[in-house]
Amino acid sequence: MKKIVALFSGEGTNLANLIEKIHHKHGLITCAITNNPNAGGIAKAKIANIPVEVCDHREYETREDYDKALVEMVQEYDPDLVVLCGFMRILTPVFTTKIKAINLHPSLLPAFKGARAIERSFESDETICGVSVHWVSDELDGGAIILQKSFTKNPADTLEEFSAKIREIEHEILPLSVIQILK
Repeated sequence: MKKIVALFSGEGTNLANLIEKIHHKHGLITCAITNNPNAGGIAKAKIANIPVEVCDHREYETREDYDKALVEMVQEYDPDLVVLCGFMRILTPVFTTKIKAINLHPSLLPAFKGARAIERSFESDETICGVSVHWVSDELDGGAIILQKSFTKNPADTLEEFSAKIREIEHEILPLSVIQILK
């Protein structure tokens, strides 16, 4: 059976979506790891009886030290795939060269790499916006695209309405990407 480790930092809405659409059917998520001991996603994983590990980045001197500890933690579960679902850390080659991972990003890459992608996309002159799932590489949000889905921006939308469209697409294409990769 294939195994996934999910990495998250916040409320865990994308983690909850993976639990609902993949884990409940196939039992694939062997562990959820967060860098935030107060992340809302911890409760979501525990409700689904998924073990949760906390690897708090504030306990490490450098990004590389943190990534080394994270790699060791991930490797204990021997996953076929690591899924970054709202994991708000820039990973170094210490992680990216050792772990096969995908990331969910709320823009049509290569546009709006990095932080605040939803806001920057919303504020831009772009008329076509969307979401990407890509392989994690040494370049921030620069790995090969696995799946993208777009929509036409409605100029009348508020940021909240725009964000809701992004979340809806995220919840659609992340599970599809995982299934596609693990087949």
